[in-house]
Amino acid sequence: MTSPPVVAAPPQAGRQGNYAGGVTRLVAFAADVGASWGLFTLGLAGLTFAINLVTGKQVNLASRQILALVAIIIWEFVYFAYQWSLGGKTMGMALLGIRVVATDGDPITPRQAVIRTITLPLSFLILGLGFIGILLNKDRHALHDRLAKTVVVYSWDARAARLRWLAKQESTTPA
Repeated sequence: MTSPPVVAAPPQAGRQGNYAGGVTRLVAFAADVGASWGLFTLGLAGLTFAINLVTGKQVNLASRQILALVAIIIWEFVYFAYQWSLGGKTMGMALLGIRVVATDGDPITPRQAVIRTITLPLSFLILGLGFIGILLNKDRHALHDRLAKTVVVYSWDARAARLRWLAKQESTTPA
C-alpha cells in the first residue's frame, strides 16, 4: 500500500493587504501628478481649440492666471476624489499595485474619498510633516489617512505566482 504524496502548502507569494510603503506611495503620487497634469493640458488644449473653432477667437489663460489656478484646483480635486471613490485607486496607484481602503478593510466611501482629497494638501502645507506617519507608524497612516479613516495597502493578487507554484508541484509529483 502506498501513501499519497505529501504536498507542501503554497508559499506566501504576495503582499496583498499589507500596508504600502513610503517609496511605493511616493512613486504612485508622482505618476498621478504627471498623469493629471498631462490630462489637464490635453483637455485645456482641446477646449481652446474648440473655442477657437466655434468663435474664431484665441483664448489665452496666461492673462487669466486666477481662472487657470481655479481650474487646476478643481481638476486635481476631481481627478483624485473621483478615482478614489470609484475604485479606491488612481491611475498611478493601479500602476504600482496599491489602493486606498477604509481602516476596517472595506472599500472607501465617496465621503472618505472627498475628505482624503481635501485634507491631502494639509500634509504638504505643514512642511511635509503630515507624511511622517508613513515612515514611523506601523499602519503607515499619513495625516490625510487619519482624518479620512483610510489606509493604503498593496492590492496585487499573487494568483500568477500561486499558479506557477501549483504547476511546478504538478510537474515534480511522480505519476
